[in-house]
Formats: sequence, structure tokens, C-alpha cells
Amino acid sequence: MKYGIYFLLVCIVFSSCTNQSKTASNAYDKKIDSLLSIMTLEEKLGQLNLPTAGQFTTGQAESSDIAKKIEKGLVGGLFNIKTVKSIREMQQIAVEKSRLKIPLLFGMDVIHGYESVFPIPLGLSCSWDMELIEKTARVAAQEASADGINWTFSPMVDLSRDARWGRISEGSGEDTYLGSEIAKAMVRGYQGDDLSANNTILSCVKHYALYGASEAGRDYNTTDMSRHRMYNEYFPPYKAAVDAGVGSVMASFNEIDGIPATANKWLLTDVLRDEWGFNGFIVSDYTGVSEMIDHGYGDLQSVSAHALAAGLDMDMVSEGLLTTLAQSLKEGKITEAQINAACRRILKAKFDLGLFDDPYRYCDEERAKTEIFTTENRAFARSVAAQSFVLLKNQNNVLPLQKKGTIAVVGPLADAATNMTGTWSVAARFSESVTVLEGLKKAVGENAKVVYAKGSNLHDDPAIEERGTMFGKSLNRDPRSANAIREEAVRIARSADVIVAAVGEGAEMSGEASSRVNIDIPQTQRDLLKALLETGKPVVLVLFTGRPLTLKWENENIPAILNVWFGGSEAGDAIADVLFGDVNPSGKLTTTFPQHVGQLPMYYSQKNTGRPLADGQWFQKFRSNYLDVSNDPVYPFGYGLSYTEFQYGELKLDKTEMPMSGSLTVSVEVTNTGSREGAEVVQLYIRDLVGSVTRPVKELKGFQKITLKPDESKTVSFTFTEKELSFYRADLTFGAEPGKFHVFVGGNSRDAKQAEFELK
Repeated sequence: MKYGIYFLLVCIVFSSCTNQSKTASNAYDKKIDSLLSIMTLEEKLGQLNLPTAGQFTTGQAESSDIAKKIEKGLVGGLFNIKTVKSIREMQQIAVEKSRLKIPLLFGMDVIHGYESVFPIPLGLSCSWDMELIEKTARVAAQEASADGINWTFSPMVDLSRDARWGRISEGSGEDTYLGSEIAKAMVRGYQGDDLSANNTILSCVKHYALYGASEAGRDYNTTDMSRHRMYNEYFPPYKAAVDAGVGSVMASFNEIDGIPATANKWLLTDVLRDEWGFNGFIVSDYTGVSEMIDHGYGDLQSVSAHALAAGLDMDMVSEGLLTTLAQSLKEGKITEAQINAACRRILKAKFDLGLFDDPYRYCDEERAKTEIFTTENRAFARSVAAQSFVLLKNQNNVLPLQKKGTIAVVGPLADAATNMTGTWSVAARFSESVTVLEGLKKAVGENAKVVYAKGSNLHDDPAIEERGTMFGKSLNRDPRSANAIREEAVRIARSADVIVAAVGEGAEMSGEASSRVNIDIPQTQRDLLKALLETGKPVVLVLFTGRPLTLKWENENIPAILNVWFGGSEAGDAIADVLFGDVNPSGKLTTTFPQHVGQLPMYYSQKNTGRPLADGQWFQKFRSNYLDVSNDPVYPFGYGLSYTEFQYGELKLDKTEMPMSGSLTVSVEVTNTGSREGAEVVQLYIRDLVGSVTRPVKELKGFQKITLKPDESKTVSFTFTEKELSFYRADLTFGAEPGKFHVFVGGNSRDAKQAEFELK
């Protein structure tokens, strides 16, 4: 392929355009120096510009005249564009019509799969299987790269403990340790060992930082916390991604210490680059630069200069860096060295991806035909979904169901193909997603009769339903009265032996800009559940949700509850696999489910107070509790049932005193006491009883997922060192302190065996 005479001359300046791995990226320095030396100021600023191509507009602005800007060298990359044909056309303009022939980056929100969609990230985290999670990112990279994309805005590693915040669905839950492990797995999956391979893509960890702690659970809102909490709880997942070699970082919308993250030098340079050693590039979120105007941080020229000086390299959509930095340079508000540094980092990423060697390396139409939405990938997505589901209740062993008799499938989400993939599934083939109704019908074949009724709309308020089913995910609202829809379902349900009720949230009731103050199942759906219970038939609640919901009533009244989150393109088949027992559920919650929204934020690793509630007490005056609700959750972090049962023996420690430079091993025998093979996530927690700063009542420090046959036992051992007992102290130095510790091992954060040791 010929890219033009000038491009070949540029290659000569670089000495060669050979394909090189990221580990050898320092070899690009001279080539980048050569390129920078012949770039105009306008062309350098162009590399910092990331407009949207407009196919999937998600923010507040749309770019125009993209092709003309690319030809002038005013665009560094594009996002929201897919298909090899479209991407090749854009890349061709860059490398054949622009003066310097610099190739473009092409990004997309490949959040939980590409066309083969996996469970939403919160659901995926409930598998507690790092190898599985890494493979989902690997498959997503394979599919996305086959369709021309070389950069994903994932993983989102924001710690969140407030279920009101809609974007809790995009992360890995409330825990620092687990979130860090998942961050590393996702980065490895996307980027592999060689970014220059055309089936890997550049990863972008987001949203840096603290976005999941938005006040009042309201999206885009401010955050405010101590640096002690930042370093110990919220920062580690971002740092884990950096340690794993993530190539790019996205700045968050919120402010930190009164300065928006997009222009926060302490955050972007002092911590990210200087402390953690990050050497990739930093991109703003959608219009993150121009939004600083509304923050009250200055006009577009001012905030753009602040952002560059703070360490931001690329401006998504706002075009503030492109259009104002030349004037700021003239006025001495920024330096040419700062512009060069940002441009250098963008160019380096393009070298790492092999784009200077072959700008069309991701534009192979044969790959696009054979590597996307394959039978193999869909089968894997089905398996992953089944492993993400969490069995919350199974009274009298209602589950698994038998493939016989009559099964009533009821609920607004029972036959809702477009809602199966959940939020941020922009490349999904909605029409080919498998619904609950389809999955159950396929599973039983001629062995049972499946009957269906919608039972209710998603919400009584049509405006709220519309907001919860945006982006082509309509549930086709039934215009009849709620009573009429419900009575039809009850008539059908009375003829059945068992009722499967598919209820909960619509796909867009969680996700970006989908905060909620009421996190109950919508009342019209709860009314449906009450009416179904009155038939006297067993009711299985198949719960769709992108966040913890308040399920106190459901837990007290519904005999069986299976949380399926949003399971992806193969959700219906996976749900059938678990409901009928072909797969034994093994998911464990990665977020605490509160009794009431008023308990939020709620998480297991809380600090004790000076007036803690006594063990076993519901209420004590002048203690830390509520008048009207106990402190307890409905379901604790780490919780999840199985179709079998696991028994834990007593903890065994290889020593009760551990030297500061030594290690300690704790072991426990776990036995499958039930009649089915099953998988259990064995969880290790510690508590530092006395510290120079107060410590949480429990902290996850390890986990192992094991599979046991009936009556089989296995000894599970965890070995930890000073590192696992260390924390950031008041002066932000990191280390362990001598003293007594409690260690806990069990199947969730609440129900665990306990022992004690001392760090000397």
C-alpha cells in the first residue's frame, strides 16, 4: 500500500518504520524528535484533538467538518466510529491527504464486550474469576480490533459505595483489593503482551479519580475526601492499572480539592506521573475541558491552558486545546515544551500500536467477517454470564427448576431483547440478543410448556420508563391500565406449575446520567410480584439490575431470587442454564445490598465508631444506629448461594506471631456437604486492631475460587506478608505497624471463621 511520497520521506527521517513492541518503545524517541522538528504548532495541537465521529454521540456536542480537519492535520484521533470501511476512509484522509501523513487513533467505549457482549462490569466482577475476566477483555479486543478499533475507554475502575450512582454498573463494586485485581486483569486482556499486534488494543483506565464518590450519588457531582482515604481506598485500582502497563488514562468529571480533575496538576502529574511512574497519555472525558467553565474555573482559553499545564494530553470533543493554546503560548501562559510533551505522548502511543508501520493494520475486512460475533465467542459469553449470576435466595430448594409441566414467564423484562446487554453496549446486535422467554423455551423443548405475559410496564410513569430504556432499548409500553396488564398475567400464571418473574431495572436505568434516589424495584412491578404470590404458585424472581437494589420486601416474601444483572447478548440462554441447574450458580456480590436507600453509602469495610452498636443489637440509644432500620444489609459483600452447600472448618495458622520481614499462612478445610458439584469463592479478610490511624473493621486481602464434588474437601491456604498488612499512614508513608490482627476466612464478609495473630 502506498501512503504518498511525503509519508515515505517521513519514514526515512525516522530511519525505519519497523514494527516494535511496547517494551522497546524508547527506540521511538529519536523518530518522534525528528517528527516534532518538522511539525507546525497547529499540527502539534491537532494531535491533542479528539473529536467524535458522530456515530454514537453520548455527550453535549457534535463535531463537524471532520474530514477537512483531518486533512489539515488538526485531528489526533476519532471515537464513536466503527466498521473497517468507515475507519479506513478516515485513516486514508490522514495518511494520504494531510501534510505529515500521521495516522489516527480510533477509539470506542468497548466496555463489556464488542458485538459479543458480556455481563455489565458489575456483574462480571461477581464471578471473582480473574482468568475469566481477562479473557473477556481479550475477546473484546479481538473483535474490536477486527472492526478497525485500536483504543478502548476501559476499564472503569472507580470504587463506588453508593448505589444511587448509576455508573456503579460500569465498575467492579465497593472493594479496593478486588477492584485492583480486576483492573490488572482487564488491562492485560486488552493490551496483551504486544500492542503492535493487530489483535490488541490500547486500554484507557478511567475515571481518574474518585468519580465513584460523587456526592449524593448524583452523576458528575463534586467529590471531597481526605488524602488518607484516597490513598488507602480509592487510588489503588487506578495504580494497579498503571502498574499493569495501561497505555492511557482518562481524567474524571469531578473536582478534587476544589480543582477539576481535568486540570488538577497534583492528580495528573504529581501522583500519576511522578509517584506512580505513568508514561502514557492522559485524555479528558467527553467535553471535560469545556465543562470546567461551568465549574467556575475560567473561560475556554483559561481552562485549556490549566489542563495542559496540569498534564492533560488530549482533549475529547471540547477542542479547547486546539483552538486556544496558540494564544496562550503567545501570552506566556503555557510553554512550547508542554505542548511538545503532550504531542510526544500521543505520537508514542501510535508508534506502540504499530500505526506508523502500517496505518491500516486494523482495517482487514477478512478479519471483520470471521472474528466478530462468532459462535465460539457467543458460547463463551453465555458461560461467562452464567458465572456472574448471584443466587440471593432459594427457600425450600425451589431452584433448580425441572423441565416439565407448565412454566409461566412473566414480567416486562421477560421478552426484552434490547435490554439484555445492559448499559454501554454500543456495538451490540440487539436483535440477536437472547431473551429470558427464548432461553427457557429452547431449554425445555418439547418437555414442558412455556406461557408468557408481560405483567406490567417497567414503570408507572411513562417518562421514567423512557429514560430507563433509551438508545433503542424501548420495552414497547403497553397502553392498557396497570390492573388490566397484571390481571392478564395472573390468569396465565394460575395455569402454571411455577412462575418465573423477570423484573427489575431497564438497561438504561443504571449507567451514565442514570442516578436514582429510589432504588426499589418500581412499584408497578412489585405489585405484579404480590399478585403472582397470591396465586399460591412458587415464584422465582429473575432480577435485572445494574446496581444494588433495596430488596427487603422481596427477600422476606419471594421464595427464590436470582440476580442476573444484565448478562449480555446470550443472557437468556445463560439464565435458562442456571434456572434448570445445568450450571450451578457461583457468583458472589461485590457490592453490599442495603435495606433502605437512607443507609447509603454502605460497604462492608467501614470504620468503627467510638460508640459502635453492640453485637446482636438492633438499636441502642446513644449508639451509632438508626431509629427505624437496623444497621444490617439485606445481603453482605461477598454473599452468594449455590445449589449445594459448603462447610468451613476451623482456621489453622502456621504461627501466631509473625515477624515484620516474615510471612504467615492461614488455612481452612472447605467441604461440599450437598449433593451437587459446585464452585465456592473462599474469601480472606483481615483487621488491624490498633493503628496510628484508624483501620476498617474488615479488609479483603485474598480469595480463591474452588470447585468441589459432593462430599469432597479441600484445604485452602493463604500466605501473606508485611505488604498485605501495610497501609498509608497519616503522613502518607506506606507500611505495616506491629500489633494484633484478626484474620477471617469464609464465604462472605459477614459469615466467616476468625483467628488472631500478632505482627512483631
